[in-house]
Amino acid sequence: MMGHTHALTGAIAWLGVAPTLAALPLLTESTRFIETGVMVNALTPAEFVAGALICSGAAMLPDLDHPSATIAQTFGPVTWALSKAVAWLSGGHRNATHSLLFAVGAGFGAHYLAGTYPIGRDILVVLLIGLALRSIGIGIPGKKFASAMVNIGLTVGLFAVFRSDNVGYAWLGLAVAVGCLTHVIGDCCTEKGCPVLWPMRQRWLLPWKIGIKTGRAFEQKFLAPVLSVIVLGLLYFRLAPL
Repeated sequence: MMGHTHALTGAIAWLGVAPTLAALPLLTESTRFIETGVMVNALTPAEFVAGALICSGAAMLPDLDHPSATIAQTFGPVTWALSKAVAWLSGGHRNATHSLLFAVGAGFGAHYLAGTYPIGRDILVVLLIGLALRSIGIGIPGKKFASAMVNIGLTVGLFAVFRSDNVGYAWLGLAVAVGCLTHVIGDCCTEKGCPVLWPMRQRWLLPWKIGIKTGRAFEQKFLAPVLSVIVLGLLYFRLAPL
């Protein structure tokens, strides 16, 4: 699947599961009263939006094993060199990083970072927000430098808003894991499948074998617009009651 498809499905996954997960005390730092006067765990509107962006960006992480992927081109030579290293370590495209093990490991790593190193956590959050914006096509068509400036400006602005709203990141590891897992499930819809249980080499395809061909008209002209509408609908549905 293409980058924007992975990013949109990551946002949908977060907006779908976040309300349920907000009831878990270890994953939420915010509380609010319900009509009965009982204090419950809850995500703030800013945390919903931040989570959607971060999960969207995290849905790109498995493609670090592909030097030509969107994520490898996002931050120039730095991400390209990192991608080359990951590709070598993971055995090439759609191997170790496209697995359940990678999703769980990335989630635990992000959770540890969030609770132990605030500066590292903030860097990760900024990078994932920037990656999400790049993946969904935020920028100026045909203008790489101008698009990069727009991306940087929006990323810094959004991060500043989240800081001002005192967004907590107890859920960061979960958002990263869900994003990575969404990527793996998405690629299992394509013809090549993924080694979900890596280091076992068997590639998994979803039972109905959708067989989506990456970059073809169906994905770009039908699937992407539909997913965009779903994201907007979920945002309205989730945030309106708040």
